[in-house]
Amino acid sequence: EAKVHEVFQRKGAYLKDAVRLKTDVVGATAVFQKVGKGTATTKSRHGTIVPMNQEHTAPSVTLQDFYAGDWVDKLDEAKININDRDVIASGGAQALGRKVDDQITTVLDTTTQAAITLTLSNKGTVLASLLELVEAVWANDVPNDGQIFAVMTPRLWSQAMTLEQFNRAEFVGADGMSFTQGPKIGVAAWKNWMNIKWKMQTGLPGATTATAKSWVWHQMAIGYAIARSAGNVAGRESVSADITWHGDRAAHFVNNMMSGNAVMIDDTGVVESSFDDTAAIVVS
Repeated sequence: EAKVHEVFQRKGAYLKDAVRLKTDVVGATAVFQKVGKGTATTKSRHGTIVPMNQEHTAPSVTLQDFYAGDWVDKLDEAKININDRDVIASGGAQALGRKVDDQITTVLDTTTQAAITLTLSNKGTVLASLLELVEAVWANDVPNDGQIFAVMTPRLWSQAMTLEQFNRAEFVGADGMSFTQGPKIGVAAWKNWMNIKWKMQTGLPGATTATAKSWVWHQMAIGYAIARSAGNVAGRESVSADITWHGDRAAHFVNNMMSGNAVMIDDTGVVESSFDDTAAIVVS
């Protein structure tokens, strides 16, 4: 059989669609423009209008280089019936995609907004906690425009699945019933609830511990910059792949590389939650 099983893993970047993306960056840094809010004023007849003096800032980020490569021995290839070079290239692209998510969650973790502690003792407290979490975002004047995103650990997702409000068609529509579809996983796979896009995400800080974290944020609050890639063979991941023959090793080296980084643009659009991810799934 010519098939090969790649060890179960998160396949690439799942959060890149949920942030403000700047692609094809030339240089070592990227800049995201931001304008502050203004206040309207009155004036006397023929009087001078008071300028709003909206603050203009430009959050910047230095791109980071990452590599994911491995050797493929020529004689080893002769002993197997799979294309090992393609497998290694795929695994490297997925590893770099996960690095993108790590960079984004690292920036989410820098928010200075007050964290919401989720109480997960029964269905009532689970619902109230999730409502309080999204309320904290709206209270910061973040628009409920369909561009708010949220991630959950697998256990927090299971807690939410016990809620009728999270599952029943009356609340989420026929396409959002978790017990018929399971968790939303993968690129562009989000569950709409309260006009917020939710996803179960592995690899979040503190997952499976009593000090887990998750976030709700607006897409425009976080930026991710990706450098221009000279040989982008991995499509949307903006990853360059290079396969070179090394005669002195009698092997090919399969390398994947990318340059990118995340930055906080507007801190008020990111709210963190903290919770006990070891808590038993509520039943009542």
